[in-house]
Amino acid sequence: MAKAAAAKVAKNQSELAAGAAGKKSLTPNSRKAEYLGYYREMMLIRRFEERAAQLYGMGLIGGFCHLYIGQEAVVTGMQACVTNDDAVITTYRDHGHMLSRGMEARGVMAELTGRSGGYSRGKGGSMHMFSTEKNFYGGHGIVGASVALGTGIGFSFKYRDTNNLCLTYFGDGAVNQGQVYESFNMAALWKLPVIFIVENNEYAMGTSVKRSSSVTELYRRGDSFGIPGVQVDGMDVLKVREAGEKAVAHVRAGNGPILLEMKTYRYRGHSMSDPAKYRTKEEVECYREQQDPIARLNRVIMDETIATQAELDAIEAEVNEIVLDAVEFAKTSPEPDVSELWTDITQ
Repeated sequence: MAKAAAAKVAKNQSELAAGAAGKKSLTPNSRKAEYLGYYREMMLIRRFEERAAQLYGMGLIGGFCHLYIGQEAVVTGMQACVTNDDAVITTYRDHGHMLSRGMEARGVMAELTGRSGGYSRGKGGSMHMFSTEKNFYGGHGIVGASVALGTGIGFSFKYRDTNNLCLTYFGDGAVNQGQVYESFNMAALWKLPVIFIVENNEYAMGTSVKRSSSVTELYRRGDSFGIPGVQVDGMDVLKVREAGEKAVAHVRAGNGPILLEMKTYRYRGHSMSDPAKYRTKEEVECYREQQDPIARLNRVIMDETIATQAELDAIEAEVNEIVLDAVEFAKTSPEPDVSELWTDITQ
């Protein structure tokens, strides 16, 4: 049985390597629009999160707050591969996923500050907001919960005979959770349309992957279930998009789930309360200077003369205005009425 599973993985891997999705042929104008779209999206996430950090320091955001700074290429590249009818579910490091999904910066920031104008009317906060309109199903504080829930969403798509899929994100800290492997087994057994995405930022809270996992090649975690896995440079939005296209084609063809390990990095601590003393300043600076996803795309755009620096500066200026507007909206939105204590609950 082990040999059969290994053979199945090898076959799937070779199909993926061959490029099941095929390469899109882009005109210069469409290529420019695509690359600038990625640049804008990553810049929006970056500037939004930087402002969220400021508001947290000012006491306007309570509870936990997990920033996505450094990991922007993962959600940007994957979102480019799916449709609005597909679903997305993730962990508590979720603000970037929401913005990538098209949720308004105003509503996300208002939710962070606990205001009634937020996506969960101020009751979900940083970790627990969602949008059924955008098919975004959270934001989940329990480690590994997104994997089980995302598998359930995939089951619903299969049961209803749609051609949709679920992007199911989780972190390297969740890969050793039992429910992850129960979900892998069911997803493979029933060929569910799920793309499992491990955002491996190297540290689960303050513990490195090397100290917590006997097998650190996380894309191999689905091998025993016959789930093919691919390791991706998660700091390069173009490589993420390329891997995402192949994964989407694999799943939509009815082949069942696939596992993508995104090798990425967070610049800030696990949460705003984490001083991140478990890693060196030199390590963080090395990633910032050599691997930053926004700077890497900037270099591609400049080297291939896709756009001018002035055009990129204009995008950044536009993004700054959006974020400032979101902050002002959050500050001026009222807090939830006390009657909200009794809504959205079951008895």
